[in-house]
Amino acid sequence: MLFTIVEIVIVAVACCAASVHYIHVLQMERYQLAAYRQWLMKNRGDRLLKENVLWAFVAAVLKIYLPVMLSMLMAGEEARKALSDWAVLILFTALMGWITWRDYTRPSRKPFVATQRVKRLLSVLLALCLLVALLLELLSIPPYFLFGVMPFLVQLAAMIINPYEARLNASFFKSARKKIREHKDLITIGITGSYGKTNVKFILRELLSARYSVLATPASFNTAMGISRVVNDQLSGEHQVFIAEMGATHVGDIKELVDLVRPKYGILTSIGPRHMDTFGSLENIATTKFELIQGLPKSGLAVFGSGDDYISRLYALCRHDKCRIGLDGDEGAFMRAEGIGFSARGSGFTMVCADGEAVYCRTRLLGTFNIKNILLAAALARKLGLSMEEIAEGVKRLQPIEHRLQLIPGELNVIDDSLNEDADSAFEAMRVIAQMPGRRIVVTPGLGEQGGRESDVNFALGTVMADSADAVILVGRRAFSRSIIRGMKSSGFSSANLHTADDMDDASEILHEISENGDTVLFESRIPDYEDEE
Repeated sequence: MLFTIVEIVIVAVACCAASVHYIHVLQMERYQLAAYRQWLMKNRGDRLLKENVLWAFVAAVLKIYLPVMLSMLMAGEEARKALSDWAVLILFTALMGWITWRDYTRPSRKPFVATQRVKRLLSVLLALCLLVALLLELLSIPPYFLFGVMPFLVQLAAMIINPYEARLNASFFKSARKKIREHKDLITIGITGSYGKTNVKFILRELLSARYSVLATPASFNTAMGISRVVNDQLSGEHQVFIAEMGATHVGDIKELVDLVRPKYGILTSIGPRHMDTFGSLENIATTKFELIQGLPKSGLAVFGSGDDYISRLYALCRHDKCRIGLDGDEGAFMRAEGIGFSARGSGFTMVCADGEAVYCRTRLLGTFNIKNILLAAALARKLGLSMEEIAEGVKRLQPIEHRLQLIPGELNVIDDSLNEDADSAFEAMRVIAQMPGRRIVVTPGLGEQGGRESDVNFALGTVMADSADAVILVGRRAFSRSIIRGMKSSGFSSANLHTADDMDDASEILHEISENGDTVLFESRIPDYEDEE
């Protein structure tokens, strides 16, 4: 009886902990059960069947048949059963511990955060696990089968706790909205878009800090509850400007955030196919992002990005005071960049405003997309009264984001883009390194997770890389490497300057042999820690 109780508790706790991956998915889906169910149906073969069901079945089979196998070595039936029971429990717990550690430490574009909501969800999940494990035991079924249904128990736990969370969120939302309304002189700014909104937010915060007391939402706080938390916990009477990043995965999400923040100024960075699985179409994405502009007051101002058809259409539809940014030769832009150049010191360009003022800017940020982000922030900063010189000083202070085209000068000029998995950003990185001094060396495993287009995308990357790099080191991911090699050879790249490495240690040795002081090395995309299988 004692072992049975211990087994039920340990299995329940271990399975609950090992479900961090599914809880993380639910968190990334903003706790929306429909989106979680859709993800689960799409990925059930990769994770549910190959891991949860498999290991649950293996553990249950071991619990049933290990005593039989031990009968060939041990005479006492009770001793055999005790030894097998404890052995299976220890092995299962160790496996769950490894899965928990693996999933908790696995790199992600949006890291798992153990928020208070997650902790409440885990409490309900643990109670369900204990209940199901006990039920299995009463039915004489090994409790290890619990692990096979954990994705669905996560869903059930969320269903149970969601009504409470909805009431709690409503109170937070109401309190934050009231606090903003009572801050009569507060300048409120909303930023949305498919790409670049986080960078624009931090750039704008840095520029406006020269003249205002600014509060901006942290990197991952772009939902109603995240923004409400920042307002309730941090906004004070001393703040003159509040900048809210506004994220969305469904039609109507931005409208809710506009109702909370009531922004007077709005920045729309770009329209692209992010969260296409929940939005359904680019049209829905554009409509949702435009909710920010539609929600501005009559005295408001909208700032638009450049470079895609949807932005141009939305700009034409806007009935508020508006402006847009552009690059060389775009005379219709309120703020534009001319003479953009990249070097081992960063980027340099002339910022030209439609009011006739111009200033030369230098920044450690690299890439045309970063220049566009700077222009978006600079346009609004100018509208809020900053001089071009103040803006240029703010641009000079900007620091690159780690592992995102991060320039690290030294004997070798390193460009660290190792957390990027986006094809457009990778192509931009190639354009950047093409302008760098010395020999240009690219170290990359290729681009994964491209919606089934990995072969075509990596082939295209190879053709661009052939025109940008003097030497290339391909690391692991041999399926991707083959596509890159085909692309490079089709563009006439010399095989003598193409190297392959099994892992990063191997790549480091090759890099040491072929590089010299003054060369530029680009680390593009996440480097695997092991050699991927064929």
